[in-house]
Amino acid sequence: MNTLKFITAGNVDDGKSTLIGRLLYDSDSIHTDQLGVLQKQTKQEGVDIDLSLITDGLRAEREQGITIDVAYKYFSTKKRKFIIADAPGHEQYTRNMITGASNSDLIIILVDARKGITTQTKRHASIGSLMGIKKAIIAVNKIDLVNYSEDVFTTIKNDFETIKGELNYDEVVYIPVSALVGDNIVAKSEKTPWFEGDTLLSTLEHIVISSKENLASRFQVQWVIRPKDEENHDYRGYAGQVLSGNYKTGDTVKIFPSGIESTIVRIEKHQETVERAIAGENVVFHLTDNIDISRGDSIVKTDYQPTVSNELKTWVCWLDNSPLQIGKTYLLQHRFRTVRVKIQGIDRKWDINEWQFNDSNEVRLNDIGQISVRTNQPLFFDAFTENSKNGNAILIDETNFSTVGALMFL
Repeated sequence: MNTLKFITAGNVDDGKSTLIGRLLYDSDSIHTDQLGVLQKQTKQEGVDIDLSLITDGLRAEREQGITIDVAYKYFSTKKRKFIIADAPGHEQYTRNMITGASNSDLIIILVDARKGITTQTKRHASIGSLMGIKKAIIAVNKIDLVNYSEDVFTTIKNDFETIKGELNYDEVVYIPVSALVGDNIVAKSEKTPWFEGDTLLSTLEHIVISSKENLASRFQVQWVIRPKDEENHDYRGYAGQVLSGNYKTGDTVKIFPSGIESTIVRIEKHQETVERAIAGENVVFHLTDNIDISRGDSIVKTDYQPTVSNELKTWVCWLDNSPLQIGKTYLLQHRFRTVRVKIQGIDRKWDINEWQFNDSNEVRLNDIGQISVRTNQPLFFDAFTENSKNGNAILIDETNFSTVGALMFL
């Protein structure tokens, strides 16, 4: 059973938390004891349970009636497992949305049926597209408040279709829903006989997500295992996660940064020998040669090798209150490989409200820009759009070790 990771986004008060709550509630994915607690916490008159409380776990956000942090929920049906990221709707929390979107396969964008496509809708759609998400669901929420109007739904669908060409989604599904009432969330609604599509849950269960197993094979060493005891005197294993692609015993591989080629003679998974390892699995590789390999080194198959360079152009989403400084040295952490990097310049900044680039010499909190950097040691990477698992990194301030930027390599 595969896992679908998706994020919800939309304007404040568009009903994201209620939508997720309804999805979990109607699919019987909430424990009985948790339901009892939520019923006690519900203060709305005439409401048995406030579904938004299922994801709004922080007291501060409950008091404000908004979602501030990224809340994660897990549930499953007979067809699929799901991980949900509920992202904030405020513009000042762009960094939170990017955090949630960076590891998502699909985005659900809520649109209030009374308001239609707004600037925030465009912002969230562009961020999801920028983060490499290929599947989108436009959930036209609160359809009950416009008397289940087909014309309203069609207008919103047509409005989004006009901007879809500027985005990189390869599939967009439109569904009229009412998160509060439950229309078309888990069960088809009799109040929208004009809608011939699937419910939200059915769409999530059946939508096809491209497998990372089909991408170029990438593996970065997290730990070199050398027990050095009598029983395992000659044991040398390289542990880590297969980021993408697949490996099997007998594959010829190349080690970066050394450039030395070797052959995989054994693959271990859960301390048992297996013939094959695929994307997402944590394994231990054994090679024919005793090569000097360290944490952060890459083991790739020789058929499709990564880009090797000291000079990079990359998107950056700035996460820190202090702005990006040209000429300053930061630490760049590419999974388990850390190098020093100097900011060479800001090439341009993306105005996500106007959907256009502009020249700028400043990148501040929540800004998204394209920058040029130079590292003191080469990196082995792919473009984020081609292989997101090997195409992202973070910037760290070397003075206080706080994470200040999220990078997506070009």
